[in-house]
Amino acid sequence: MILGLVTAVAASACYGTGSVLQALGARRSARQEAAAAGAVTGHGGPSLSSTAKAAVTWEFILGTVLDFVGFGLGALAARLLPLFLSQTVISANLVITAVLSVRLLGLRLRRAEWLSIGVLCGALVLLAVAAGPEGGHEAARAFHWALLIGSAVLIAGGSLVVRRLGSGGAVVAGLLSGLGFGALGIGVRVLDGVQPFALGALLADPALYAVLVGGLGGMYLHTVALQVGSVNGATAALVVGETVVPGAVGVLWLGDSSRAGLGWLAVLGFLLAVVSAVGVACFGEEGGALQAAAEEEKAPAGRAD
Repeated sequence: MILGLVTAVAASACYGTGSVLQALGARRSARQEAAAAGAVTGHGGPSLSSTAKAAVTWEFILGTVLDFVGFGLGALAARLLPLFLSQTVISANLVITAVLSVRLLGLRLRRAEWLSIGVLCGALVLLAVAAGPEGGHEAARAFHWALLIGSAVLIAGGSLVVRRLGSGGAVVAGLLSGLGFGALGIGVRVLDGVQPFALGALLADPALYAVLVGGLGGMYLHTVALQVGSVNGATAALVVGETVVPGAVGVLWLGDSSRAGLGWLAVLGFLLAVVSAVGVACFGEEGGALQAAAEEEKAPAGRAD
């Protein structure tokens, strides 16, 4: 349990720092592409070429490296802890993202956002206290195929939806990316050929490809979300997606449970974590819109000088 918690916290730190660095790169690329033809779709969202250019800035590359390190640590945590605990602790990267966004992105968090973040921290403590041993790592082959098909439909369909929503799709893109990362966590948990290691069984497992689809698709959608909206709002929506579904799957199908007599505390902590993350997403999007409007109002005056 202790090793699992340490790896989950480390993964959270990597993801949180990586998100802010990726936001720095995405915003710098967006500014450079603002006047370029074809930089946005007809709905106001970033084009595929614009997103690709954002992904080759040095900030984004460094953030992506941290994401891969976080992925490895998170995968280990998913094997050592109940999914509702590992995914929720990893989702605490929202706190790191919020603090670093103030320092590096110049964002100003309002009291409601800080309150929501404080509630999230308290919810994580409740979950850590209530969590029991993780369940099994076995699932029917039909479950593995369903995970792969569901991941592919989610990422492909979600990408089309987000492109049509355009500049208003940051929270939706963040939520869908979180669901992709949630599929990744579930896939890692049920992978065949891990203990003991068997390369043939691993390569033949549909869950392995669900991990790849969910992880890569989630990274793409998260990049889009960072391009068009608040980093805190997009990350909070991601938190909801990567926490709710894996937590429910772990309890309903994989045998995850709480300590005896503390089921109510686990449910309370889980609900508080989700509600507080939703709060940060809503407040973050509203605050981001207000800040963008303020910057637009200041721009003409600055040019007049």
